[in-house]
Amino acid sequence: MSIIINKVVKTVFFVTFFSGIERITGFIYRIFLSREIGSEGLGVYQIALTVFGLLLTVTSSGIPITVSRLMTRYKAEKKDDLVWSSVSSGIFFTLVLSVPIVIAFFVFQKKLSFLFSDERCIPVLLIVLPGLIITSVYAVIRGSFWGEKDFVTYSVIELLEEIVMLVLGVALISLSRDFDSKLTCTAIAVLGSYVFSFVTSVTVFLSRGKKRVKSPFPTLKPLVTSSVPITGMRGVSSLVNFLIAVILPLRLIATGMTNRQAVSLFGTAYGMAIPILFMPSTLIGSLAVVLVPELSENYYKKQTKTLKSNVERALEFSVFISLVISPVLCAFGKNLGTFFYSSEEAGNYLSVASYTMLPMSISLISTSMLNSLNSERKTLMHYIFGAAFMLLSITILPRFTGVYSLAIGLFGQFSITAACNLACLKKKISLDNDFLVFTGKALIATAPAILFGKLLNNALSAFLPVWATCFIGCGLTCFFACVPFILIEKSFLSEYLFRKKKQIQIDKSNRKNNQDNRKNTPF
Repeated sequence: MSIIINKVVKTVFFVTFFSGIERITGFIYRIFLSREIGSEGLGVYQIALTVFGLLLTVTSSGIPITVSRLMTRYKAEKKDDLVWSSVSSGIFFTLVLSVPIVIAFFVFQKKLSFLFSDERCIPVLLIVLPGLIITSVYAVIRGSFWGEKDFVTYSVIELLEEIVMLVLGVALISLSRDFDSKLTCTAIAVLGSYVFSFVTSVTVFLSRGKKRVKSPFPTLKPLVTSSVPITGMRGVSSLVNFLIAVILPLRLIATGMTNRQAVSLFGTAYGMAIPILFMPSTLIGSLAVVLVPELSENYYKKQTKTLKSNVERALEFSVFISLVISPVLCAFGKNLGTFFYSSEEAGNYLSVASYTMLPMSISLISTSMLNSLNSERKTLMHYIFGAAFMLLSITILPRFTGVYSLAIGLFGQFSITAACNLACLKKKISLDNDFLVFTGKALIATAPAILFGKLLNNALSAFLPVWATCFIGCGLTCFFACVPFILIEKSFLSEYLFRKKKQIQIDKSNRKNNQDNRKNTPF
């Protein structure tokens, strides 16, 4: 048990390290874009990529986790031929979906205006669109890396992809002079990064000796059956993001704003504030990536105690991350928006939306867990319940709350999904109420951290520049927010170290006993 936990912790740390650098790289690029094309340009860019994301979801979103799980299953069943057949079936299936979509969009490109509230999004989408085919294939290969528990290759390629987009985007945009050409360059940079990750992943995949190209047909049916519910859930997610990009600007226009004002405000909220809000999901995502094959293996081998322990630890870790970061964003959101984007409006939005972080973290990790436990249909239904609240929020509330209707919708959506997922986990693996008790205590104890952060912000802002206030204030508030977790639940931070120390003592004792046995053996 200790060996398993140690392995998971080390792997999560490694994946998180690379994912963190990747997110920082992407964040630096977004700051650059915000200064070069402004909130209006970010709005156009974000809307176009939302449509691309919807298409990518349809062609490949359920494939990586399904390929990973099928590989784990067939390895456990000693069916080596089917292991690589599942990869081939994934590539075959994504090509069947992606190639016709790309052709159709280019043939009917003059009729795409109904998809966008701003027609400037169409050229951006068409430049990125060929990447749909190669990115879909890369998604399958990425799933094969997961199935082999090779998180090193996956993490390095993802990081290099982000770096390629940053370098290419900065180089091209710096040479551009007008708004439209800069938008075009952002799309070219995205496509270039997709080409890089595809070529690199295929090269690595084919260079690894084994006969990895098998007939796709033996495993095509189980792959489709398993991936469709996941694709359905993520398809609904991408569809909701698309509807947000369409409905919210239109509802803002209905309140009296111009089209440019609405797109600019959407860019401020969705292109500037929300990405910062989702940055802690790097840690949650890393944990999910590592746990998916681990939980699948526990599930198929009927290792009930190990499965339950892994689930509980992961949920508590997600709560810890969210309740350490959210007080920082709540107290220093305005300063962060000013420092990164020169936009107080983005900072104010970030402060309000920070309360979404707890339900968001629980929702993300519990959805990945249930998917790995063969409960894709349930997670799809749970997401639909939450998405319905989101769409109602951005349809009805803009008249009263403006663009903040999106923050209200996010909070409600993630809260509903998290509650449904936890109920399902409780039923499926007999999850104890200890996690809810832990979360309740931690949530109450986080309130002083928020108050401390706000008071510290007022004190530091009076005599320090914005960058110094952010650096000192965020660090101290983050540290102060960690204290309740030590006081409330010492085992949360000490259990791993205690287990490791205990295991070392057991190993020493075993070695000593073995030495004594050898001395007493006459042979």
